[in-house]
Amino acid sequence: MADNFSNYVIKKFVVISEKNVDFDPGTDSPLPHTTGDPAQRFDGYLNPLETKKKIAHDVFKKGDSAFLSGDLVVKDEYGYIYFHDRTGDTFRWRGENVSTAEVESVMSKVLGLRDVVVYGVVVPGTEGRAGMAAIVDPDYTADLVGLAGSLKKLLPSYACPMFLRIVHRVDLTGTFKLQKSKLRNEGFDIGVMEDQLFYFDSKEKMYLALDENKYEQIIRGEIRM
Repeated sequence: MADNFSNYVIKKFVVISEKNVDFDPGTDSPLPHTTGDPAQRFDGYLNPLETKKKIAHDVFKKGDSAFLSGDLVVKDEYGYIYFHDRTGDTFRWRGENVSTAEVESVMSKVLGLRDVVVYGVVVPGTEGRAGMAAIVDPDYTADLVGLAGSLKKLLPSYACPMFLRIVHRVDLTGTFKLQKSKLRNEGFDIGVMEDQLFYFDSKEKMYLALDENKYEQIIRGEIRM
C-alpha cells in the first residue's frame, strides 16, 4: 500500500485517499472517511442525532465532511499504513471492536453487581489489545470458574477478557467514573503490582493464576492469547 494510492479500503468500510493520510511516519493519526460521494453516505444510526455526532465538517477543505471511523492508524517510513488502535471506550481484538461498557455490564451482573473495569492491554506479538478486567473483590470470593463459563455463553469469544486483576477498590475520576488509565498503563505486568492476576487458558477453558513463569511464557509467545 504505497503513498500514491487512492480510494483503498482500510479495514472495515473505511475508504481514504492520498491526501487523507498526510502525517509523520511513526505517529498515530485518526482515520476519517470522506463523505462527499453519495455512494459513501453514512447512515449509521436510527437516531439522526447519533449519526450527526459521527460526522465532522471542514476537515480537509471548506465544505467537506468526514465520517469519524474511530480507528487510529500508523504510517511507516515507507508509506505503508497499519491499524494501531481504537479511540474512545473500545478496543480492537482479533479483528473485532470490543465495547468495554458491554463487557463491564455483563461481568458485573454475573459477579453479583460488583464493580468491574474493562480495558485493552498490549500483548507482545499480537495485533490490537487483549481484554483485561479489574474486579473489585476485597474478600476474594468471586467465582472465576463460574465467570468463565458464563462469559462463554453471554459474550462473543473476542469480547471475553484474557486477563483478570482482583483489586480492593478502583479510583474514581473527577466526574465519578471508574479510573481506567492507570490500570491500562500497568497492563498485566506482574512486576508492577501486588494484586492477584489471572489469564485465560484456552486449553483448560478457565482462568488460571498468572505467575512469573506464565507471564514470561506469554511475553515470549509460548502461551498464545
